[in-house]
Amino acid sequence: MQNLIAVFAAFWDKYMFWINRPDVTVTDIVEILIIAFLLYHILVWFKTTRAWTLFKGILVILVFILLAAIFQMNTILWIADKTINVGIIAILVIFQPEMRKALEQLGRKRFISTLFSFDNGKNTVERYSERTVNEMVKACYEMGKVKTGALIVIENDVQLGEYERTGIELDSILSSQLLINIFEKNTPLHDGAIIVRGNRVVAATCYLPLSDNLALSKDLGTRHRAAVGISEVSDSMTIVVSEETGKVSLAVEGELYRNIDEEFLKKKLSEGHLKDVENGKLIDWKRRLQNVKKAKEPSDK
Repeated sequence: MQNLIAVFAAFWDKYMFWINRPDVTVTDIVEILIIAFLLYHILVWFKTTRAWTLFKGILVILVFILLAAIFQMNTILWIADKTINVGIIAILVIFQPEMRKALEQLGRKRFISTLFSFDNGKNTVERYSERTVNEMVKACYEMGKVKTGALIVIENDVQLGEYERTGIELDSILSSQLLINIFEKNTPLHDGAIIVRGNRVVAATCYLPLSDNLALSKDLGTRHRAAVGISEVSDSMTIVVSEETGKVSLAVEGELYRNIDEEFLKKKLSEGHLKDVENGKLIDWKRRLQNVKKAKEPSDK
């Protein structure tokens, strides 16, 4: 009988050890959720950048190193051990633009205001008026009819001062006539981009960063690549009028919407013309404390 119990105990220890799980606490569950969330977003980021190609290459190398370890290929293992530190530094240097973009996107996400929001309501202020939207749409399609090239950057939350300084300061009220005159061929301000802040054109002939996204169509010119480039490093919206075809396109968050019609452009611009203002828990409580203090002041006198 004792031998049977010993055999059963040995079998249990060898094959059923997984049943003896450690106690899982709330902290463990939170850690698992956080790690899963981070891994998911890292993989999504890999998938949408050049890093995905690198990631697949690293997986191939890791499989090769694993095979070298199994078959005890010591020379290959020694080379891998000596080059791993250099490889990590090389990855950081090569993919510095992608990592910078990821950190900028992380910084633009309002995690704190989301966590401390007291209610779902938000105050909004107007970035630019409906009249400005109509004037931009009107100008773009009038320029498209005569194939006048244009590049219009609309600033949102991220300030574009570094790009504004590359051009000529204007600070003019936006109108369709102004935009058409700026981009008219053979005029001093037609080359480069204009930057729109609120209801005003603040600068013209501005230089923008070109996108190095390999997924972009090869038939796109400098204007379209510049539009995508500025949308990759900021939350701006950029309108492009093609000088070759007269078609209108819109670049938002690294995506290029090509050959769009007036209704689509107006809808996108109208969606972005209201700016959310933080209405968080801390602000609400501060306001409430001030109201309580004011209410108590007469009784304290």
